[in-house]
Amino acid sequence: MNKMIIAVGSARPVKMNAVSAALASFGSFLSADTEFQVEGVDVPSGVRHTPLTREDTMAGARQRVEALRNVARDKNAPWEYFVGLEGGLDVVREVGSQWVFLENWAYAADRSGRGFFGQSGAILLPTPIVESVVNQGVELSEAIDSFAGSHGIRDAQGAWGILTQNLITRQEAFRVAVINAFAPFFNSTVYSQNFERGAD
Repeated sequence: MNKMIIAVGSARPVKMNAVSAALASFGSFLSADTEFQVEGVDVPSGVRHTPLTREDTMAGARQRVEALRNVARDKNAPWEYFVGLEGGLDVVREVGSQWVFLENWAYAADRSGRGFFGQSGAILLPTPIVESVVNQGVELSEAIDSFAGSHGIRDAQGAWGILTQNLITRQEAFRVAVINAFAPFFNSTVYSQNFERGAD
């Protein structure tokens, strides 16, 4: 059996477990008869603790991959794929109202430099959390701990778990984002097709 190492730009168990769970879903499509090993490396995202725009969240995920590439080059690490994960907010204004959503983004790249984004979906944040994070600059992990009257939620079910009564946890949201980011790799036949427009 072949062995393939996937580098993740964080040593947090929630993120590493999310990548492992995603690989369990699509690994056989990515590379048949392969054992996958996930290796976490703490690298900077280059963005604030809680990004306040979709663009910054995406940039944080991509910049983690770029930092991983530098580490791989310095250490001559045998990593085949690089994964950056970032959670952040998307502030949307619609019909005079402001809606603030929590989103998780993944960026996956291979050794050749090809990379793709994947997103988890989005969930609306309650007004008290928006007030703390967006208006007062409190980090989301601290705001959700205070909101839920608990501690260390980020490394457990996360804000996603609190907001969905654990129907979707932080790990599950990242798992979906990772699958979506890897889709162009493991489903390359579809992504490489040139579809012709049908007759009008």
